[in-house]
Amino acid sequence: MSEVTSLLAEAFALHQAGQLAEAEKAYNQILATQPDHFDSLHLLAIVFHQRGDHAQALRHIDLALKINPNSIPALNNRGIALRELKCFEEALASYDRALALWPDYAEALLGRANALKELQRLEAALASYDRTLGLRPDWVDAHVSRGNVLQALERFEEALASYDHALALRPDLAEAHTNRGSALHELKRFEAALASHDRALALRPDYAEARYNRGNALHKLRRFEEALADYQHALALRPDYVEALDNRGVALHDLRRYEEALASYDRALAVQPDYAKAFVDRGGTLREQRRFDEALDCYDRALALRPDYVEAHANEGMVRMLTGDFDRGWQKIEWGWIAARQRNVKRSFAQPQLFGSHELKGKTVLLHAEQGFGDMIEFCRYVPLVAERGARVILEVYEPLRELMGTLPGVAQIVTTGEPLPDFDIHCPLLSLPLALGAGSATIQSQTPYLRASPQAVTDWNERLGPRRRPRIGLAWSGRPSHDNDHNRSMTLSSFLSPLAGLNATWVSLLQDVRESDAPALQGGDVLHFGEELKTFADTAALIANLDLVISVDTSVAHLAGALAKPLWILLPFTPDWRWLLDRDDSPWYPTARLFRQDETRGWDGVMARVRAALDDDLRRGEFS
Repeated sequence: MSEVTSLLAEAFALHQAGQLAEAEKAYNQILATQPDHFDSLHLLAIVFHQRGDHAQALRHIDLALKINPNSIPALNNRGIALRELKCFEEALASYDRALALWPDYAEALLGRANALKELQRLEAALASYDRTLGLRPDWVDAHVSRGNVLQALERFEEALASYDHALALRPDLAEAHTNRGSALHELKRFEAALASHDRALALRPDYAEARYNRGNALHKLRRFEEALADYQHALALRPDYVEALDNRGVALHDLRRYEEALASYDRALAVQPDYAKAFVDRGGTLREQRRFDEALDCYDRALALRPDYVEAHANEGMVRMLTGDFDRGWQKIEWGWIAARQRNVKRSFAQPQLFGSHELKGKTVLLHAEQGFGDMIEFCRYVPLVAERGARVILEVYEPLRELMGTLPGVAQIVTTGEPLPDFDIHCPLLSLPLALGAGSATIQSQTPYLRASPQAVTDWNERLGPRRRPRIGLAWSGRPSHDNDHNRSMTLSSFLSPLAGLNATWVSLLQDVRESDAPALQGGDVLHFGEELKTFADTAALIANLDLVISVDTSVAHLAGALAKPLWILLPFTPDWRWLLDRDDSPWYPTARLFRQDETRGWDGVMARVRAALDDDLRRGEFS
């Protein structure tokens, strides 16, 4: 054995044993006498890579490749070094050179896929992962990375399958468990996501990303205190974890700890001044505090960083609408509808979308469903305006609204979401109609009623209600539990009923589904509840038509009562949804509505005391007789 061969064997043994400093000296000893010794240059580059000095690794690989330009492992390792240095296009070129020499070199295929992923060429990356796994089906890292690309492509079920493949091969891989949890999160399977993050943390208790992801799942489950604890734990592990700092602020916001939330956003922005999401979230907290100018400044700063940031535009629009600036508000809030469509609907049409310049006479226009039931009930008021311009209107609605929407003037045909669509020339999402039709602050269509109950159904529900001995008052104390703002807008039945005790009225529940926590109060109270008999909104409309007054939190029942022109009292949080404006007790949307707002205490007790007093006064005066 030659002296160089012996020295190389010793150096390699030290290298394999993890004694990197000693190995570096040994490789350099060889290079001192043989500067063009390929193996020493290449192996020394690997030492530098393992020590995190990727610039030196790249320098030594390039020296090695001058000696042997066709070394496939060196070309692959050059790609690795360049990827670590974030030179992704150059890394891709290096992997491609290796693959030109050996098309089935799995390591280069995987590296190529990783570089393509960083370059956001996701479909090409996915194809490269698939080729890798075709050669090495048991490569766990490739399955995990493939799952990550599928998540980025929003193909969450397929991503889940990739993580499951990885975990079948290696059940103790914490990264695969938490990434699996992230896919479940996107599929809105939050309990299952939580379980996946728990498994990751059982394997790696100090895994900051899993702790953060667990906090996100808990937040979606509205377990805000627990979510906050997880964000705090993640930050104890990684104090500059900017996403955890921001989401800690969001959890504090939901716990109404607004000043602490602002401090958390500020800390995130100190770590990463160009983190646009933190500006948007900070703006939301300032909005909740009614610090509107400061909120608008936050949205401006977010948009300076990301001009196409839909959430920043939408949130700006909601502030402008809330403060009465409808002219600019409609323009901005349209971004919100766009964002929601991207998240939830993901449909597109070959036909153009309606804008003010379109000639509608003789055209067939599809107006289609989106958002919640209340939004559709509110915005369907604009449908007759499209018909008045000479269009034949096809209205697509959710099934529970179909019968009710049949009473809307100007509709030629109604289809239910999911049904095949007839031919049409132009389309428009329902919530985009005000902007498309040129609506501003002076052109809210406030004429009511624009929806009606069936006369026969009204008669039938009158019989169900029994003899009218006292004024009939409908109650809607909570909305959909999954609504983002449910914890602010909904009440418990007991907190709703208790202040009204002793008043001379017949109470009628307008909710189909009652939360488990409200069941005891419903059973113990003097409230007529029809539950499953309210099969559709047409049933609810017929029931409302038999009432003297509806008292509701901000939910679809309020919109329905307003659209029917029924006397309506709406109970609103301190900073309400944009459509209710500020500091007024009437609504431009619903002339029969009276608004009862929380004060700065943000509690319902004061609201209900005023409702009690007003109702007592109306009953004494015989307002409903």
